[in-house]
Amino acid sequence: MRCNQLTLFLFYNKPSRKFQIIKISLLAHNFQKDDRIIMKKLLLLILASAVIFSCEGYDKFPGADEFAPGKNDSEQTPGDSEEPDNPENPEEPTNPENPENPDPENPDTPDQPENPDPETPDQPETPAPGWNYSPVTTSTFGHAGLGYIWDENAMPEITITMSVDEWNKFLAAYDKNANNKDYFYCDITYKKGSETHKVEDAGIRLRGNTSRRRPEAHRNDGKHVTNGADWQHCHFGVNLRKFVKDNNHEIKGIRKFNLKWFKDDACYVREVFCYDLFRRAGIWTAAFNVYCRLWVHVEGDSKPAYYGVYEMIEPYDDKFLAKRENLFGNADGNLWKCSYDSHGPADLRNPDANMAEDNDRDDFTYELKETGADFNTAKAQLQDFIKKINGKAHGTPGDSFYTWIKQVCDVELLMRTYAVNVAVGMWDDLWNNGNNYYLYFNSQDLYDYKVFLLPYDYDNSLGTCNCYDPAKQDPYSWGDKGILMERMMEYEEFRAIYRDELKRLVNPANGLMDTQSAMARIKNWQSKIQSYISNDTGEDMKIEDKPAEWGKWGDYNLMSTNNNYFMVKAQTINSMK
Repeated sequence: MRCNQLTLFLFYNKPSRKFQIIKISLLAHNFQKDDRIIMKKLLLLILASAVIFSCEGYDKFPGADEFAPGKNDSEQTPGDSEEPDNPENPEEPTNPENPENPDPENPDTPDQPENPDPETPDQPETPAPGWNYSPVTTSTFGHAGLGYIWDENAMPEITITMSVDEWNKFLAAYDKNANNKDYFYCDITYKKGSETHKVEDAGIRLRGNTSRRRPEAHRNDGKHVTNGADWQHCHFGVNLRKFVKDNNHEIKGIRKFNLKWFKDDACYVREVFCYDLFRRAGIWTAAFNVYCRLWVHVEGDSKPAYYGVYEMIEPYDDKFLAKRENLFGNADGNLWKCSYDSHGPADLRNPDANMAEDNDRDDFTYELKETGADFNTAKAQLQDFIKKINGKAHGTPGDSFYTWIKQVCDVELLMRTYAVNVAVGMWDDLWNNGNNYYLYFNSQDLYDYKVFLLPYDYDNSLGTCNCYDPAKQDPYSWGDKGILMERMMEYEEFRAIYRDELKRLVNPANGLMDTQSAMARIKNWQSKIQSYISNDTGEDMKIEDKPAEWGKWGDYNLMSTNNNYFMVKAQTINSMK
């Protein structure tokens, strides 16, 4: 073969990690016929090789791995504000309608901060190091109101009072839209021991997803039936400062609390047990909750309706963040509520999933509850987070995902949090169902932040489940919705934290979730509330040892050793390798 020239130029695009063919030239004068056939085959081979090179490193989300620490010399460093070389053109930020208003639940009336501080640091403080996972109590955070309202040694008595006109508006709003988030005027009387607090013109709304109900069953053309109402249990949200924002509209500095009935929990303990276990295990991101007794009084009725024993829960909001600022590192970040709604699961797989700011009307997959900046800034941050979870190289210690997640997340806290979640059999969660959790980013910076997962909504737990057996399911394979936990389980270092914490929880020496300790706490709680269970709704009138009737595993017990959930779960956990 007489070949004068064969030229092939391949250019390696470093950011995209792809080879690109720039030039192929061939001067083939005086070729013989067989020579030309050989050259054609050679060129086809070269082109095929180039295509293989160009496909190597393909990402589902291009650019997600571009600034992974340690990838290249031009990487983005935490805190840098420069955009990537090839930005994905996120939406331009726009100003909210009322940037001066710190209370998104009431856009017309600005709230006043408890401790105004004209200077806000540009970067978050480093979260307090060396947290030793000792039990969390209300004194942990140094706020007197927490200890007063969420006092586990007391059972406060709460009365909601509404005029008949306001109550009828309340009912009408439900009839128009059962999922409405509208607040209505009420008076709240809070009695604890010998002390009574009354807050007039507070705000009340209905809460719940599948558990949301009309508080008065009989429609009566949408009107209240005086002295003859057919009362129903339902969830309420109380905002003492919704309409009037002064210090008289709070109790010991506490402004909000949620009131939740024990739907599908004849034991009256499931969510109480779970939040208590989080705190005993040192998970400081979990809310406080206590038992209370609830009355609803519609003016004109001869007496208030007794709704029975309820759970009073600390809400996740700006005040929750502020009380834990020394641990979060900053309280002016972005707080998202993440739920499986009509748009789909909050599984952290799709950066273009339904995201919106809380508007007091609609539900969203990712709902921005609090922000120190604006919605578009927060949205871009969450989208980037999702892209990196899905797009980074993963599965090998020291790789891109491993390095990045340790940079933006307290991995030990996340794995310990999830150990409690799986120990109590919470299936309606991020990992298995893309549902029921909060995410908090402690900075507005697109790249430089710490993200925290806040556990939420634990009434469907401890044997109540409509999918796999929650006591026997492999803790390493809890679900297939939440890609974050799937990624975390790829690393033995992270699995070890998770496994060790699970085994710590069920070790009798620690008194956390071993059968004897768990049953003792449950019986103690039930002894305190037993005489207050009977109520005017006629529902949930006695304590019974059974999961929800709709669950697939209705034979698990909590109060006896016969097929005891805690015993079976401990066996599963102790078999982990």
